[in-house]
Amino acid sequence: MTSSSSWLVPRARRARASGLRHAYAEGLILHGKDLPLRLERAAVRLPGVRGSGSGAPLELEICDRGRPQSYVLSVEPERVSIRGADDAGVFYGLQTLGQLLGENPDGAVALDAVEIEDAPAFLQRAVSLDVNRDKVPTMETLFALVDRLASWKVNQLQLYMEHVFAYAGHEEVWRGWSPFTAEEVRELDAYCAERFVELVPNQNSLAHFHRWLVHDRYRDLAEVPEGILHPFSHEPEPFSLCPTDERTYALLEDLYDQLLPCFSSGLFHVGLDEPIDLGVGRSKAACEERGTGRMFLDHLCRVRDMAAARGKTMQFWADWILNYPELVDELPKDVIACEWGYEADHPFEQHLELLAGALDRRYVCPGTSAWNSICGRTSNALANLLRAGRIGRRFGCEGYLVADWGDNGHWQPLPISYPGLLFGAAVAWNPDDVPSPAELAGLLDRYAFEDAAGVTGRAVLALGDAHERARAVTVNGSAPFFLLHFAHAELPHPRIEGLTVEGLESVLAAIDDALASLPDARGADARVAPELAWAADLARAGCRLGIARLRAGGAACGALPAEERGALARELDALAERHRGIWLARNREGGREASVGRIRNVARLLSDAPE
Repeated sequence: MTSSSSWLVPRARRARASGLRHAYAEGLILHGKDLPLRLERAAVRLPGVRGSGSGAPLELEICDRGRPQSYVLSVEPERVSIRGADDAGVFYGLQTLGQLLGENPDGAVALDAVEIEDAPAFLQRAVSLDVNRDKVPTMETLFALVDRLASWKVNQLQLYMEHVFAYAGHEEVWRGWSPFTAEEVRELDAYCAERFVELVPNQNSLAHFHRWLVHDRYRDLAEVPEGILHPFSHEPEPFSLCPTDERTYALLEDLYDQLLPCFSSGLFHVGLDEPIDLGVGRSKAACEERGTGRMFLDHLCRVRDMAAARGKTMQFWADWILNYPELVDELPKDVIACEWGYEADHPFEQHLELLAGALDRRYVCPGTSAWNSICGRTSNALANLLRAGRIGRRFGCEGYLVADWGDNGHWQPLPISYPGLLFGAAVAWNPDDVPSPAELAGLLDRYAFEDAAGVTGRAVLALGDAHERARAVTVNGSAPFFLLHFAHAELPHPRIEGLTVEGLESVLAAIDDALASLPDARGADARVAPELAWAADLARAGCRLGIARLRAGGAACGALPAEERGALARELDALAERHRGIWLARNREGGREASVGRIRNVARLLSDAPE
């Protein structure tokens, strides 16, 4: 067997003579305990298994030995066998065998004799997908993503929700957003289960409630009904529920009673991240008396009790309780803390050390770095993902969760997230044996883009690093994105420090270089090329806007020369229209105009010259 540094085809622990040739056609042999029907289905879907002909049998067996989800794959002259410690282990062995076989139309595959012993570093290898801001994926998109994640040995998916479930009696909140229905969630849950992916409910339960609280019916449930400026809107909005209002808990119980029965998982992620307005509004007096940290902990415990009453173990984001280290030991012992951080230098070690002293169950949670970027942030993502995996394993985390957010319009197309998702899957399986960037490009071409020419993976990784040529200091985003998102604000802006004309011109050149070979791609998904071209063009527009404003001494958009303003406005209007079309290739209608509108708002700033 050829060596590989990927979890997809793990390094062999023991190899024998090579050069065997097998035709997998019939002869699926099941040993030991009855294997679930889903394993039989997985086996017959293997590339090279055609349903007729002859060849060595494929033997599957659950042996009840070894670590959970482990397997031994043996290729011998007379047979191929997969022995799993459990049914999931057999399934993962099948995925590895499928990757060894590759696609072969005649069903005959040359395969080295080999024995592979393999097991995951993290028992829970999860992805959290933002379906709330603003993209609500179609069911077809989700089914395809689940297939892909399962083949990458990811075994948990969370759909992050704020307001995109069709809660009965709350129609004004989700109307126009193309929400998921209970029937759709149940269908997805069953689809995931067949592929050994656990679909976990995820409903934020304190902050990030602005999509609800902006409606008059719910506004008086807010901590600050008149609103605050928060990072997800340019205008003041009510943001968090008020924890001293009993109606808050009546609302949450109603939501839980409708949402949770749609999921077979015993887990429930309740959010609780970033309640930045807690204690500054209606709960101010109570927080001053009892302490803001104590108020947060009391809310967490009450939500935990509601989840437990419905048979669910609560997961929560750990960021806010870490602001009150003296209270960490008082956390309920049966909850799961999810320690998140998305920069390459995030202090996972300090935070996990504190949590490890209080809780037995923890997840470490890096991200794809795709949001707030347009084209991704490749180097930051890979460093963040790898560091989280190595530190998380050292501190005994049971889960590794890769977050893919959609902040501020969800401008990045789904393929921009593939590098982080695939590399994260590799880290979650074995953080000591991960692909190099060059190997990652090849894996993306084979397992994500299905590009026979082998150019798309390299192009996407390079596109994701183009922003670094600006040499600007940014956090949680890229300079081209922030130049558009904060087009209404003064320049220089604190989110983009050290920005120069020369740096932005260098970004433009890097984007051109990254895409130079893309016309040669021969990928199976015709949507990818238009998506990448659009993302590159939007990033270019951000750079050109920044260059124009810097050359004008940081002038406001409306104060730029008329000809330059007009050209930029027309460019952005055209990009907004392209965005509308590309959107529907993977996503539902709901949220589209909100995202498109953010681009049109920048165009309007350029069109509206001062009197």
